Amino acid sequence: MYNEMFRGSGLRDEYAVIDAWLKKHGPTALLDRQAEAEELFRRIGITFAVYTEGTDPDRLIPFDMVPRVFNEKEWSIVESGSIQRAKALNCFIADVYGDRNIVREGIIPEAMILNNPAYLSQMNGYRPPNDIWSHIIGVDIVRTEEDTFYVLEDNCRTPSGVSYVLQNREVMHRMFPDLFEGGRVRPVDGYGELLAAAMQDCAPANCPGRPTLALLTPGQYNSAYYEHYFLADLMGIELVEGSDLFVDDDVVYMRTTNGPERVDVLYRRIDDDFMDPEVFFEGSTLGVPGIIRAMKAGNLTMVNAPGTGIADDKSVYTYVPEMIRFYLGEEPIIENVPTYCCERPDELAYVLENLPELVVKEVHGSGGYGMLVGPTATHEEVEEFRAKLVANPTNYIAQPTLALSTSPILTPDGMSPRHVDLRPFVISGNQTSLIPSGLTRVALQEGSLVVNSSQGGGVKDTWVLSDRTSHA
Repeated sequence: MYNEMFRGSGLRDEYAVIDAWLKKHGPTALLDRQAEAEELFRRIGITFAVYTEGTDPDRLIPFDMVPRVFNEKEWSIVESGSIQRAKALNCFIADVYGDRNIVREGIIPEAMILNNPAYLSQMNGYRPPNDIWSHIIGVDIVRTEEDTFYVLEDNCRTPSGVSYVLQNREVMHRMFPDLFEGGRVRPVDGYGELLAAAMQDCAPANCPGRPTLALLTPGQYNSAYYEHYFLADLMGIELVEGSDLFVDDDVVYMRTTNGPERVDVLYRRIDDDFMDPEVFFEGSTLGVPGIIRAMKAGNLTMVNAPGTGIADDKSVYTYVPEMIRFYLGEEPIIENVPTYCCERPDELAYVLENLPELVVKEVHGSGGYGMLVGPTATHEEVEEFRAKLVANPTNYIAQPTLALSTSPILTPDGMSPRHVDLRPFVISGNQTSLIPSGLTRVALQEGSLVVNSSQGGGVKDTWVLSDRTSHA
């Protein structure tokens, strides 16, 4: 199992500063500072909500103070692989709602698209500016060896978590400024400018002047509301709810104290079904009647566009390497985790035979729910999932249990390794890029592979070190 802090019996050079810092302060003092950091997060309001357990829904994502570190070589793999993937996924979404060349070439079965709940036939024929459908994509990446990475899944609808990336860094910088002396840790404070620039890049052709940007939230009871507020403030744009907007003559306007103001680009954080009661769920009070008309008329760009969820599907995920070859003419820089589609009889048979050794996921599942981690499951849980697979095999995929890399966390007994993953956020405007960091999620329970915050996972600051010789 690859430990990211150590190579063999020795410390990796990238962690020398971290090691000295840990020895200087000691785990007890650092745990006290970690508690201070978490209290600061709570005061600021950096929480998420879970409404299914009947207790206080507002939760603080546990913050581990030991940063995760990448050198430039490692980061170049993550960066180039994530950008490549985002480009291919945008090509795929445009193709799905356009000519479907990938279907005509026999690479992806048409039924996998047409029978997918995330496929929105209402979006057929629509072409957003620059053919970019998903302007912000979160790519979930795991590591098994020094330079070996795999993509676990793609998040093309409304990926969340970037606020933690930025706030984790802000808190670490505030509490331990000496860690950042020398400038080797690459900064992350350009995310707001990068996202705002991408939104301006995709303004509709009918925009009469400098585009007006806004962020659409379902409201304060949404689990990610803090992030909505944070990002709007970061970019200096208005945070609006559906009731703040209206459509007139296929143009979207925002109600202000100075009268209606046209909105040209809208970063939406509302699910597709609730965006427009004229087109989708007619009982929705969260969206804006007529907003899809405005978009199709070329008077509004939606970031990310409705219908992008077709690329989130875990069965579609299995075809992303083929998408990269088909649309970009390149080999994947980061491979998928080997995946079995249970709708295929031969692969289902293999999964059923090896269920205790596999991880099984719902095709449309998220947040760590609806999954089986075979090696840590009880016999009863395995058999329960076996029955689900037999009853509805098309609803599941399965993957081998990878030996995920570990990164150290602070515990009352000292340092201890825990499994981690990474979600970099790729932004697509006139260029496709990402900040040198990402959301490192950590499974705080020893031996656990589930890193999701809703399942007890925590987060870390993620460092990318610059090479002093190449950045002199």
